[in-house]
Amino acid sequence: MSVQRIAGRYAKSFVDLAAEQNKLERVLEDVKSFQALTKNRDFYLLLKSPVVHASKKIAIINQLFEGKYDELTLAFLRILINKSREAYLPEIAVEFIEQYKQRKHISSVRLTTAAPLSDAVVADIRQRLTGSMHTSDNVELAVKVDPELIGGFVLEFDDKIYDASIAQKLDELRKGFVGNLYISQILAR
Repeated sequence: MSVQRIAGRYAKSFVDLAAEQNKLERVLEDVKSFQALTKNRDFYLLLKSPVVHASKKIAIINQLFEGKYDELTLAFLRILINKSREAYLPEIAVEFIEQYKQRKHISSVRLTTAAPLSDAVVADIRQRLTGSMHTSDNVELAVKVDPELIGGFVLEFDDKIYDASIAQKLDELRKGFVGNLYISQILAR
């Protein structure tokens, strides 16, 4: 079974259980914190290591998170470690956040511009995206500046990309000139 499929199943179970116990928001905080911790190379390697025994991993998890995480989150982590599924925890955390966003109707949108935008422009874009039929009720907007775009912007959401950048337009023009049959026929004579 693929890692994505395993992560999806465990994340769905965890989201459903947390929602059933009215702890979804609290567990989300725990999962985001855990996901940030998996960026630490040593902790990541600890989770993935088949050499470190499950009891040692549980002791480390208890030491790190007891009193800081909800008991439901700790129980979930312990169960996965006992079932030898701790290697999938980073992927499960990512999938949990995605399923939470789906449940709460949140669209993650990434806006890349050539120059920094004012707060008013960002608010206007957020409002237009919220009113759009292409996004969910709530929009989580991440703004990034990339001077290589030359001008314009790129919107990315739900596996879709809307590229209205000058760099893209110039690239299209360049490809058009390369494939221009009229010029190639003139040069052939």
